[in-house]
Amino acid sequence: MRNRVKVLAIFGALVLVLSGCSKSNDSSASAVPDIPMAKSVGDGEGALNIIAWAGYAEDGSTDKAVDWVTPFEKATGCQVNVKVGNTSDEMVTLMKTGEYDGVSASGDATLRLIYGGDVAPVNTDLIPNYATVTDFLKGQPWNSVNGQMYGVPHGWGANVLAYTNGKVTAPTSWGAVFDANSPYKGKVSAYDSPIYIADAALYLMKTKPDLGIKDPYALDEKQLAAAVDLLKQQKLIIGEYWSDYTKAVQSYEQGNTVLGTSWQVIVNLINSNGKVKVDATLPEEGATGWSDTWMISSKAAHPNCMYKWMDWIISASPNAQVAEWFGEAPSQTKACDVTADKNFCATYHATDAAYAKQIHYWTTPTKECLDGRGAICTDYAAWTQAWTEVKG
Repeated sequence: MRNRVKVLAIFGALVLVLSGCSKSNDSSASAVPDIPMAKSVGDGEGALNIIAWAGYAEDGSTDKAVDWVTPFEKATGCQVNVKVGNTSDEMVTLMKTGEYDGVSASGDATLRLIYGGDVAPVNTDLIPNYATVTDFLKGQPWNSVNGQMYGVPHGWGANVLAYTNGKVTAPTSWGAVFDANSPYKGKVSAYDSPIYIADAALYLMKTKPDLGIKDPYALDEKQLAAAVDLLKQQKLIIGEYWSDYTKAVQSYEQGNTVLGTSWQVIVNLINSNGKVKVDATLPEEGATGWSDTWMISSKAAHPNCMYKWMDWIISASPNAQVAEWFGEAPSQTKACDVTADKNFCATYHATDAAYAKQIHYWTTPTKECLDGRGAICTDYAAWTQAWTEVKG
C-alpha cells in the first residue's frame, strides 16, 4: 500500500509468560492455529523489529519534527528497527520468516497472517490505551476471530474517488471510473492489487443486485467472474495502475491522471504542492477502505517490547502524530484532542460512525464466505490469479 519514505535481531532474555489460547473458526475453511496469548508483560528486551507501512514509525530521520519512535525508545529501552513493507503481499512474506516482532497489517493481509499461524492473539487487557480506541474498529472481521482480537487498530480511511478540479465534472458514482465510454479515457487510474477486485464488486453490488453480492470480499465463482469482466472493461480506459502513492501524486501533477480511486493523503499532498487542484468524494455506493492493525508475531523474539509498542502507538499523542503525518483517521479517540490541526478529526471523520459504516474495509477473501453462505467463495489465491488475468 503506502510508500511515502523508505524508513529504516537482537534476541532478548526476558519473554512474556504465556497461556494457551485456542479459538474455533467461523470464517475460514481451516482451523485457527493454536497460538499462545500473552498473560503478562515484563520489562522490555532492549530491541524491537517491526514491519511498517512507510510513515508509520518515524524517528526524525525523514523530518526532525516528525518523531514518535525516539520517545518510545527512551521510555522503554526498546530500540526500534523498522523494515518498510511496500505491499501487503510483501508484509505477509516477511512475517513468515519469523525475523520480525510485529507488523502494521492491512485487512488484505490480516486473515492470511492469522490462519497462517504467523501472528498471535492479543491480550487487550495488557494494552491500557485499547480501552479508548474507537469502538467501531474493534472486533471486526479483519482484526478478530470469534471475538478474539489479533491486534490493535492503528488508523483507517476510505478509498476515495479523486478528480482534477476544472478538468473533470464532479462525479457522484464509481460508475465514473468504470464507464467504457468515459471522456477521460487514458487518464483514469486504479489501485494495483488483487484487493481492488472488491471495488468492482462493490459497484456491482449496488448496480446489479441480481448477482446477489452482499459483501464485496465474499464472491463465489460467478460473482468473481462478473467483477473480472468489469475490470477488463475498465482496463480499456485505464492510463495507469498505481501502488506507490508518491507516483500517484506525480501522475495527477503531470496530467497523466485526472480521475481515479485514491487516498486522502494523495489528495492532500497534491493540493499542498499547489501544481493542480484535486477534489475527492465518497461516492453514493460507498467505498472500500483500510483499517490497519498492529499485530504481534507468533515467533516474536521481543514480545514485551512489541506489547509496549502496541500500547504506545495507539496512545493519544503518537496516534495523532502518525495520523496527521500519514493522512488517515486516528484509531484513538483521545488523539483528536491533541492534533496540531484542530479540524483534523472532523476532516477525516475520525469518530463518525455513520461515515465509517459506508466503508467496506479491506478483508482477506476466504473460501468460507464472509457473508455466511458457507465454503463456496473464492479465496485470496483465486483473486490473485484473477488480477493477473485482468492486468494481462
